[in-house]
Amino acid sequence: MQSYTIGQAARLLGVSPDTARRWADAGRVSTHRDDTGRRLIDGRALAAFSIEVGQGATGEDEAPYTSARNAFPGIVTAVKVGDVAAQVEIQAGPHRLVSLLTREAVEELGLEVGMQATARVKSTSVHIDRT
Repeated sequence: MQSYTIGQAARLLGVSPDTARRWADAGRVSTHRDDTGRRLIDGRALAAFSIEVGQGATGEDEAPYTSARNAFPGIVTAVKVGDVAAQVEIQAGPHRLVSLLTREAVEELGLEVGMQATARVKSTSVHIDRT
């Protein structure tokens, strides 16, 4: 499973690295250390925490999360695969995006909960790029 540094997690959550570090210090999200001593957050733990942060975001005391050219970098929080179609949810800061795509596309991208991905929005379609 992929792990994320505090800085990477902060970018995916749409907050500053200092905020992500404070959340980790307060025990809101668990961390572990790699061989070099860097603090890392497990991808599944970050996915669950990003949902919590997104649901609790009021937008009043936080800087708004913006995207350039309709790209929403975030973390995959759910993947539901059927016989032909699939549903992928991404939490990008306070934004939850859901894309309906083919099962084949999900398999080709290797999408799974906890991995980093970017949702690209054009009109009413949400496209997913693996990053």
